Amino acid sequence: MTAAEEKELQLFAVKVREGILRSTHAAKSGHPGGSLSSTEYFTYLYNKEIRVDPKNPNDPIRDRFVLSKGHVAPGLYATLANRGFFPVEELLTLRHIGSRLQGHPNMNLTPGVDMSTGSLGQGISTAAGMAKGAKYLGKDINVYTLLGDGELAEGQVWEALMFSAHYKLDNLCIAVDVNGLQIDGATADVMNTAPIDAKFEAFGCAVIWIDGHDYNALEEAFKAFHANKGTGKPTAILMKTVKGKDISFMENNAGWHGKAPNDDELARGLEELAAIRKQIEEA
Repeated sequence: MTAAEEKELQLFAVKVREGILRSTHAAKSGHPGGSLSSTEYFTYLYNKEIRVDPKNPNDPIRDRFVLSKGHVAPGLYATLANRGFFPVEELLTLRHIGSRLQGHPNMNLTPGVDMSTGSLGQGISTAAGMAKGAKYLGKDINVYTLLGDGELAEGQVWEALMFSAHYKLDNLCIAVDVNGLQIDGATADVMNTAPIDAKFEAFGCAVIWIDGHDYNALEEAFKAFHANKGTGKPTAILMKTVKGKDISFMENNAGWHGKAPNDDELARGLEELAAIRKQIEEA
């Protein structure tokens, strides 16, 4: 990745984070913490990796993405809007009556959303089914899904992994946002699922640990996914991240799992993002 390409991704991520803050503020509810920790993943996925066309979001041979941790819809929506799937201004309708942008993704309403999600554990099962369908039909379609580390406490996740390994779904790329926090506190305290890597390996996945905020690391992880084709193993990218990333008062704070910023917090957050943008532009 060139320095110019990385800079472009960094600036895109600032816009995504602005969208997360503005949309949850407008809704007076939502989940900013995990959306912010997933921002680099969303940014890289939709700018460099996944084969989708905002002008033809229902292309039958497109790659698929399933947001298994559906509550971080603000991050996905901000990404889709900035990629041209719908107007950025529409982000301010988040969770409003009649809006296409509901609190959890709805495939029947929102351009670019491939699956309705929200109940944790079900998204990866759907993604595995999509990957199996693509294999059955002989289609060159990759399926990507994003889980939270708190979500790993759901038994259905591990059933889906057994299915994926059994049916040799090496077209399935599973990412886990390992920010260490969930709504009730630290994942290690609520339900410790460590060691995550050993569990994914035991369930038949090729496992990669990365810094989830590092674009070069994300690039190498996705290269490994493509190199893994033919092995019959699903790929699991375990991303160490910071909940509330780049918003100082939200970082590593479980209280921001599902709480919207008020007027003052929005202004403060946008000011911090403006400073980050300036620093990127001047670098």
